[in-house]
Amino acid sequence: MSSIFELFSLQNQTAVVIGGTGELCGAVASGFAMAGAEVVLVGRDAAKAEKRLESIHAAGGKAYFVSADASRKADLQILLDQVQERSGGCQILVNGAGVNSPTPFLDIPEEEYDRIMNINTKAVFLACQVFGKYFVENKVPASIINLGSMSGLIPLSRVFTYSMSKGAVHNLSKNLAREWAPLGIRVNTLVPGFFPAEQNKKVLTPDRVSKIMGHTPMNRFGEAKELIGAALLLAASGGSFITGHEMVVDGGYSSMTI
Repeated sequence: MSSIFELFSLQNQTAVVIGGTGELCGAVASGFAMAGAEVVLVGRDAAKAEKRLESIHAAGGKAYFVSADASRKADLQILLDQVQERSGGCQILVNGAGVNSPTPFLDIPEEEYDRIMNINTKAVFLACQVFGKYFVENKVPASIINLGSMSGLIPLSRVFTYSMSKGAVHNLSKNLAREWAPLGIRVNTLVPGFFPAEQNKKVLTPDRVSKIMGHTPMNRFGEAKELIGAALLLAASGGSFITGHEMVVDGGYSSMTI
């Protein structure tokens, strides 16, 4: 029987974290590095990546940055090729790039709709295609973690396209989990509650913050580091029988009624 530490160890594994230059997935990337994984931060802002890389390296972790537009399949294929060349392959994929907007429904322009759907949904779809093909063809027991949202589970006001895009991610994750389970490829959705991340700060007006706190039993926002434990469970052998799951980390928000 494995020791408790081995259950959550990512030693000798490589984790590709798309959106790892952001706050939430950056914390997950740091957690994976602490658990022994070599982490590949994927994003478009090298300056943001540098800060995260510095902190990972300072803690003794292994990580490097690859620039890619996750909504372009060609970029994702190049990313996979680079990871194979530099790391020999990978076993963990996190799809966490995201963008939000509070535009009222009747005022949402097509350009905004397309931008949000491309980043939040199409990018996940394409990454699962590119990396999924690699996992399937090479018989890699792998873990795919897609970032969902509370708005993908229950309706939230003022984030119409975002909610729609995340609802699709939740659905895709379950379908792929069913498809690939016999191959040892697990697909789960990590569902943050309210974390004041970069993409939603414009939405968090004082009135909205008050409403959120009134609906959150822990009466506070989550901190990025509080996603690490859940993500680690989904990535490591300790979660080897977990697939098709929506792992909610929300301070009790989804349990609250009146």
